Amino acid sequence: MANQDTIFGKIIRREIPANIVYEDDLALAFKDVNPQAPVHILVIPKKPIAKLADAESEDAALLGHLLLTAKRVAAEAGLTNGYRVVINTDADGGQTVFHLHLHILGGRPMAWPPG
Repeated sequence: MANQDTIFGKIIRREIPANIVYEDDLALAFKDVNPQAPVHILVIPKKPIAKLADAESEDAALLGHLLLTAKRVAAEAGLTNGYRVVINTDADGGQTVFHLHLHILGGRPMAWPPG
């Protein structure tokens, strides 16, 4: 389990503000402060997991919940033409905040390959 003392832990605890678009008992979704697309929303678990590589089999339901939350948040954001969900893991994967998070990117066509 990760140290919850990240910027995302502080957002969960309401120690710093965020533009929250969805919340339930397990997850929180908010607009990225440095958007990489017209719509860029982060979905995070309230349980502090540092990165996807640290998730355990006991986290399976939570991981599924995060994906379903991403689907719901994308629909509520009006991303009817599609969107991308990204999980960066570790330094080479581009992860900069070590609290598992899903990026929902949409509002424009996405290029492939990314990076």
